[in-house]
Amino acid sequence: MPRDGSADAPALDPQQLWLGSDQPRKGRKPAYSREAITAAAVALADAEGLEAVTMRKVAAQVGAGVMSLYSYAPDKETLLNLMVDHVTGELPTAYALTGDWRADLKTTARLQRAHMLRHPWLPAALTTRRVPGPNTLAFLERVLTALRPAGLDGAAKLEVFAQLTAFVAGHVAHETAQAALTQSPDRAAAEARYLAVVAADGKHPELAEALATPGRPLTPDATFARFLNRLIDGLDTG
Repeated sequence: MPRDGSADAPALDPQQLWLGSDQPRKGRKPAYSREAITAAAVALADAEGLEAVTMRKVAAQVGAGVMSLYSYAPDKETLLNLMVDHVTGELPTAYALTGDWRADLKTTARLQRAHMLRHPWLPAALTTRRVPGPNTLAFLERVLTALRPAGLDGAAKLEVFAQLTAFVAGHVAHETAQAALTQSPDRAAAEARYLAVVAADGKHPELAEALATPGRPLTPDATFARFLNRLIDGLDTG
């Protein structure tokens, strides 16, 4: 019997997952669809976090028995792939391109950030290898088109896309954690006091100098823009 995250589950077959039918081949007409089950899993993750997504909870969401779900998603790995591609369908695949590939990559990153903030579980879901589904491939195609003026070869363009996505995912994960910290002012104040003591102990002169530097705007948008500019403007196309 399949289990959530089972180590001995059959290897995921991308062709069967993305190019095959989304309905069980045998038996009577199914009462559910893979789309509905995936949407229920996404809603659960949006509301309670990725750790809350289990086959049992998803089954309860759609009013199905756990065993019936295995016909659509035999394990949690498959379900996560379905979830990632499902929400990726929200990203535009025809946004305007300027011909300035650096500017267009920054537009791409801003779209990705807004998307991941809507689905805070997504950065964690992207930390392990995912098999790109049709929505992911459509978005990737747009990004590769945006990169055409850069003169990179195909492998390098794929690497840039992976690097950009990893940057946005990591930044959003940090941004989400920082937002949670602001809800706990006592903890934030305690961390600030700790850093002030460390900076004054004479053992960390570089840190002391860095902390003494006049601060830059710390709004989430401004911080993301600074980090993104450093990444994109520093890309080497040689």
